Amino acid sequence: MFPNREEEMRERAGTGSYEVRTMTPAEVGKAIGWARAEGWNPGLRDATCFLTVDREGFLGGYLDGDLIASISVVNYGDAFGFVGCYIVSEPHRRKGYGRALWLAALPHAGNRLIGLDGVPAQLANYERSGFELAYRNVRYGGRIDAHSEAVATTGRIVDIGEVPFAALATYDRACFPALRDEFLSAWTTTSGHRALAFMAGDVLAGFGVLRRCHTGHKVGPLFADDAGVARALLVALAAGTGPEPVFLDVPEVGHAAVALAEDLGMTPVFETARMYNGPAPDVALERIFGVSTFELG
Repeated sequence: MFPNREEEMRERAGTGSYEVRTMTPAEVGKAIGWARAEGWNPGLRDATCFLTVDREGFLGGYLDGDLIASISVVNYGDAFGFVGCYIVSEPHRRKGYGRALWLAALPHAGNRLIGLDGVPAQLANYERSGFELAYRNVRYGGRIDAHSEAVATTGRIVDIGEVPFAALATYDRACFPALRDEFLSAWTTTSGHRALAFMAGDVLAGFGVLRRCHTGHKVGPLFADDAGVARALLVALAAGTGPEPVFLDVPEVGHAAVALAEDLGMTPVFETARMYNGPAPDVALERIFGVSTFELG
């Protein structure tokens, strides 16, 4: 519970006993289920991987003891945090519970720069809390033919287990605002996730992870030196998915990433607004062909 917010929560949330506290792993799973109901199509094992980041950062709003709302405010080190999983269950919306949860949870990030991927309809609400639009992310979806021609490029695709983890973490850090070794280790090795890397000689030139979702599969992250490497990885990752759709969350500012998705016949199905409560972090956007996950950045 957050005692300093208790009175404010009572005022904003109306009648009933409403409190905010850390969710149990099972309750995090319930929140992921809400995300599925919202059409966000999470991965089947997302909750397990998410909890490796910041166990205290998954918070729930409880009305008379029942979980009715969720949010994650996960901290990556001392400088960066990310907000996600922000959902109020349908019967309890527009009653102040979500706002009360937001106010109670956000201080968990302290003075860190905070990022989020919000649905466009909520952009104005996030702006009122000091967040500014950096760019849009567009989810592309479609069937990727396993025989799609990969752009000729020098190198080879290997299982990610063949890459020294230190090299993988260094590459990831160039594309993400903070180190996230525990998450990266779990994300690339969890059952049901397929992770491949592209080696240009002895140098890592990109990597990607495909995971099964409630509908089809998602690829994320997809980080690569150039579009040729990204295409080779995406086609290889999609091999074996058959007629099922594959989804890729693409930063719209990455023109090469957008062109790659469209060239493979994928079409936009969803979008988010990437926002920060301060200056956008300095990352290699030109290498980001697919976001890891909208929930954790």
